[in-house]
Amino acid sequence: MMGGAKKIIAKGKELYAQGKYRQVQEILNKLVYAEPENQEAKDLLADAFEQFGYQQESPSVRNSFLAAALELRSGIPEGASPKTGGPDMVRAMTTDLFLDFLGIRMDSRKAEGMEFKINLVTPDNGDQFVLEMSNATLTNIKGQQAKDPDLIISIDRADLETVMMGAATFDEQIKNGKAKLDGNRKVYEQLKTTLVQFELGFEMMPGTKKAEVKSDMSTFEQVPPAYNGD
Repeated sequence: MMGGAKKIIAKGKELYAQGKYRQVQEILNKLVYAEPENQEAKDLLADAFEQFGYQQESPSVRNSFLAAALELRSGIPEGASPKTGGPDMVRAMTTDLFLDFLGIRMDSRKAEGMEFKINLVTPDNGDQFVLEMSNATLTNIKGQQAKDPDLIISIDRADLETVMMGAATFDEQIKNGKAKLDGNRKVYEQLKTTLVQFELGFEMMPGTKKAEVKSDMSTFEQVPPAYNGD
């Protein structure tokens, strides 16, 4: 069946008619990566992704296939993304979950060779955390404090929430005296250099991105809440 786009597409249509969607994906995926501008191949692969996605029990797997199908047919959706985070949701988010989110936002390539420990304290609710940067990975443990931290950060949970919901930046809280840093401030600056803003316009499939989109948000800045009570 291999030997040019026409043969692959013909075999893909034959397999699709037989309901062999996994096989269709296997051969058409290679063609689409080889010829990202071949819309006929992209449309057929989208059909296979769609049918395969419908059969998945897992919502996350199903959504991935359906999103890829949409992208192959019409490109990455444009326009502003809906804001789903409101103050109530942010207040319900635990501090350790927010720290996990920072770990996800960290670009491991930028963190190569970095090693440090940070003790985080939120005095108003008595919580304590230790953050460790090691092996290009940022981890945190609740209820623990490192004996030899490079930096100690103290900020009330109520003031941290304004950072979490995008109403203020961490740098602003430091400037206003609501966040206090004790120790090697260079560690905080290093952490800032590793964090990236998520860009929802990334390609799932080749040849679907229309233009490079860059975020103008600063390192610790969050998307403003969907509803701020005004």
